[in-house]
Amino acid sequence: MVVNPGEITTIAPVNDTAHVLAEVLAGVVHTEQVPLDSHFFDDLGANSLVMAHFCARVRKREDLPSVSMKDIYGHPTIRSLATALADDPSESHAPAPPAEPPPPPSSTARYVLCGVLQFLVFATYCLVAGFATAAGYGWVSAGDGLIAVYLRALAFGGALFVGLCTLPVVAKWVLVGRWKETEFPVWGLAYVRFWTVKALLHANPMILFTGNPLYVLYLRALGARIGKGVTILSHTVPVCTDLLTVGAGTVIRKDSLFLCYRAHAGRIQTGRVTLGRDVFVGEKTVLDLGTSMGDGAQLGHASALYDGAAVPAGERWHGSPARRTDTEYVRVPPAHCSTPRRAGFALAALLQTLFVYVPLSVGGTYLLLGLVPALDPLLDPDAQQLASGHFYAQALVLSLALFAGVCVLGGVVVAVLPRLLHLTLQPDRVYPLYGFHYSVQRSIARMTNIKFFMWLCGDSSYIVHYLRAIGYNLSHVEQTGSNFGTEVAHESPYLATVGSGTMVADGLSIMNAEFSGTSFRVSRASIGARNFLGNHIAYPVGGRTGENCLLATKVMIPLDGELREGVGLLGSPSFEIPRTVERDTRFDHLREGDELSRRLSAKNRFNARSMALFLFIRWLHWFMLTLLGFAIFDLYGGQGALGGLLIGGYLMAGLVLTAGYYVLVELLITRFRPLQPQLCSIYEPYFWWHERLWKVPDKHIAVFNGTPFKNVIWRLLGVRIGRRVFDDGCSITERTLAAIGDDCTLAAQSKVQPHSQEDGTFKSDHITIGNGCTLGVGVLVHYGVSMGDGAVLTTDSFLMKGEEMPPGARWGGNPAVAPRRA
Repeated sequence: MVVNPGEITTIAPVNDTAHVLAEVLAGVVHTEQVPLDSHFFDDLGANSLVMAHFCARVRKREDLPSVSMKDIYGHPTIRSLATALADDPSESHAPAPPAEPPPPPSSTARYVLCGVLQFLVFATYCLVAGFATAAGYGWVSAGDGLIAVYLRALAFGGALFVGLCTLPVVAKWVLVGRWKETEFPVWGLAYVRFWTVKALLHANPMILFTGNPLYVLYLRALGARIGKGVTILSHTVPVCTDLLTVGAGTVIRKDSLFLCYRAHAGRIQTGRVTLGRDVFVGEKTVLDLGTSMGDGAQLGHASALYDGAAVPAGERWHGSPARRTDTEYVRVPPAHCSTPRRAGFALAALLQTLFVYVPLSVGGTYLLLGLVPALDPLLDPDAQQLASGHFYAQALVLSLALFAGVCVLGGVVVAVLPRLLHLTLQPDRVYPLYGFHYSVQRSIARMTNIKFFMWLCGDSSYIVHYLRAIGYNLSHVEQTGSNFGTEVAHESPYLATVGSGTMVADGLSIMNAEFSGTSFRVSRASIGARNFLGNHIAYPVGGRTGENCLLATKVMIPLDGELREGVGLLGSPSFEIPRTVERDTRFDHLREGDELSRRLSAKNRFNARSMALFLFIRWLHWFMLTLLGFAIFDLYGGQGALGGLLIGGYLMAGLVLTAGYYVLVELLITRFRPLQPQLCSIYEPYFWWHERLWKVPDKHIAVFNGTPFKNVIWRLLGVRIGRRVFDDGCSITERTLAAIGDDCTLAAQSKVQPHSQEDGTFKSDHITIGNGCTLGVGVLVHYGVSMGDGAVLTTDSFLMKGEEMPPGARWGGNPAVAPRRA
């Protein structure tokens, strides 16, 4: 850090707080003195990581008030910071809140017993599914002719569909009855009942009917009190449904979390979520326990209602934690949407599923295989060719043909069919819900958001061509080699515009469909040129950001005020930060001229090899599952009691094989060595290699949520994880850079991310989470963070890079801050 010595002699005496703060900062930036009026970023050359260390040191001083990163960005000199802290009305001379005691350690015996019971529940489910499949397959295959096979597939598939939908309802009422506001420890018998119901809910096909009145009826069958005309677009199923109340005409956007339970300090806590009539809940929101919204209230996107928060009737709130705002979030006029219209839409969707999709999925494969005589040995139990090389060659050819066919045909369908459907929609025109146009919009969103192609092409130059093929307007593309990550979502790709030179990390959701309780419309959402977007951002129609902006991870995009250009935005609600800092520009020489061309060409070649490698890896996995399935047919024909037992065993073995296979893939890529912290350009070979790690599939790990088996998988992948950790749905991106202590609680949809990318710079570092810590629902922990024993990070918080949470501390917010103290 360079400080102009001439400035130091001109500083007039100021209050003691400013001098002490300057002394602390001088120690952090390794200089003798810091001028009181020098800008932290522009003059001292500091960055957010350095200032996070400064905040941590200040919090350790009993003679200083707490300082957050929001304070730093809002008051970027020592003098202005000291003045703001002195004038802050939230400051009090009360002592700091006492540290929360860490949760008592759970019993290892209880932990093991819970795992055994969960395995037995899963094994029973697989065996019942195996016997049903064996019996159904035998009956369908006995049909004579196409019509007979279709009718039998219709009957069997319909019964299977109804059974899968009914089982969670029956299990809930039998095992639990009515959910009540309570709490109980994890790993106990009460938890096993809770987990069984939750797992069945997540596995049932009614999730496919979100946005359909049928889904509302299903939640009512589970005990939820939901009024007429409610639209729920979120795929996250509430578990404790008796505690959910939703008034008539309410709209809940996608990616919203209203679980009616949370995991906290080794216990499951249940609580009510109450929404009045005509309420609007925006995208990427979290409703914690005990929260309520009055009639006509609104909660903006990227917001959260914390424990017990109540939004009065008619008010609009946003932010994390949410506070009052004047921003209007329901921007589409109402339309006439009658009860018969809703009922007709639901009935049509149900009939389409039962008479088209179910018979095709059940009988289609059988008929397809029957048309290829060369494959008869694979399906004939009397052939007994398991020891023959011809058997394996046929299985290999079949799996390769199916895999290639799905990839090619899927790509063509995704590029062509939604484009034709889009011709029936007019931008900015208001349509009623639950009609032809609504069905078209939902179909476009489903088909163009297929994750396989995003996963394959993301983090490379080739993602640009794919996004253009499905309809994105990318202006004049300035190829960076990492224009988009592997997770980009939208509601209509044909109304998504991204400016030239913009780079997007994972988790972008372009919200270019707007909804009310009776209507919707699709409109263009435009992201300006030369922007950088961090992780997990919901970008709405009318977002007030222009060119050359840094939109930080989990930022709430403003919908009002002046157009922001040439600045950075952080937090929810967002506030301005520097667009860039010195540390993120040190590699700019690699992004210009001939050097850029040379390195970009090398990156493209490397990424092409990575794509080919992972296509092979995915196919090989498919081949192994295909081979295992046909081996069952070869041995016993997949029929009868023994066939049902083998099919059930196949389901369990397939899950174990998948988990073990991808663990081995990741270990081979890393050569069985842990990652090391990095600061490098995206045009360096290390980063290209690191991108390969992000392509290792890990969605299957979610099956193990809430069980001891997930900790086993994390350990195999290199996470330094302690004993009896309760993981209800956490994701960890760089496993060997994460350390998690004993008896931690990791809530649903939480994320531990030991890396960051800003423009052309990649950074990664260790994350250390102490014993007994809790990560709340939807939180994100950034790189370089440490959490002391027993620390709690509350719902939807964003713990920024370099932060240090003291033992027993309770932080919250986006960005997460500590409670104020004098």
